[in-house]
Amino acid sequence: MQAFNRRQLALIAGSVVALLVIGTVGFRWALGETWFDAFYRTVVSASLTGLDTTPHTTSGELLTVAVVLSGVAVFGYFAAQIVDAVTHGVLRGVWRENKKRKMLAEIRDHIIVCGYGRVGRRAAEEFRAGGVPYVVLDFGEEALAFAEENGDLWVDGNGADDGDLARAGIDRARGLLVAADDDADNMYIVLSAKARRPDLVVIARASSEEAERKLKLAGADRVVTPYTTAGRVMANLMTKPQVTALVSTLTSSDTTNLSFEEIEVQQSCGAVGSTIGELEVGRKTGAYIVAVRKLDGHLKLRPSKETVLGEGDVIVGIGSPDEIGRLEQLFEPRAAGA
Repeated sequence: MQAFNRRQLALIAGSVVALLVIGTVGFRWALGETWFDAFYRTVVSASLTGLDTTPHTTSGELLTVAVVLSGVAVFGYFAAQIVDAVTHGVLRGVWRENKKRKMLAEIRDHIIVCGYGRVGRRAAEEFRAGGVPYVVLDFGEEALAFAEENGDLWVDGNGADDGDLARAGIDRARGLLVAADDDADNMYIVLSAKARRPDLVVIARASSEEAERKLKLAGADRVVTPYTTAGRVMANLMTKPQVTALVSTLTSSDTTNLSFEEIEVQQSCGAVGSTIGELEVGRKTGAYIVAVRKLDGHLKLRPSKETVLGEGDVIVGIGSPDEIGRLEQLFEPRAAGA
């Protein structure tokens, strides 16, 4: 908490110096005291600690009254600023905490990021750029300070604790990103999350293939090994640089003119049972469907116009932000009777 700004500090310091100078010169002139005795009398009078001796001249008494009142004014202002800073700091902290609790209670369809290290922060950047709501769950002071600095919604807690997961809104979340540095911690988090929400999509980080296998057994839907992924990307950059650059560009949130999006086909959208050709996706939206993952998990790349879409299928579209927006509208659930 910053109690004073530079202007306030300069005002207080200037007032104290001016009071001491004027008082010392005044007592030296009015009472004929030495410079040190005059300075001492000024300090004692201004600080309200008492009077050295009672002045025996009218001018000395008047000057003493002026110094005492000035001291009251200066130190009163100083005390008022301290009280104001403390009060505002406390109230501001209470207001921020209440606001955070309200946001945590209202957030829906979000991602919980457990572990806010390098991996978690990079994932959060992608979420932020894509407009995806997320909550940071961590107990490290440095991680929480970083989240606060970036304006993230955060919870101080452990992802393996059911109470902390509940505070992060796991019952209303769409997914959980497990990115702690320790594989054992990640496994406990996955187990805790899946025990509470078996249907929750959980993506976990692993440091080895053995840890990847165990995390999948624990219930993680997808497991990412950063070292393996980095090695694969580096090799592809060496052997297929243009292809790798294209894929990186298309899947990065930094790209503004072209992006991928996946959309689940729901019964109420009116597309169930229709073919891609019958829906006239290209003409109506300008986007292209490059893949369809069927409900049984089979992935059809470059689906033809005769591909029939079923409930629960997931289409992968590519296009500009406007084209993707129209594609989402085409598959948007419709109200009954519409």
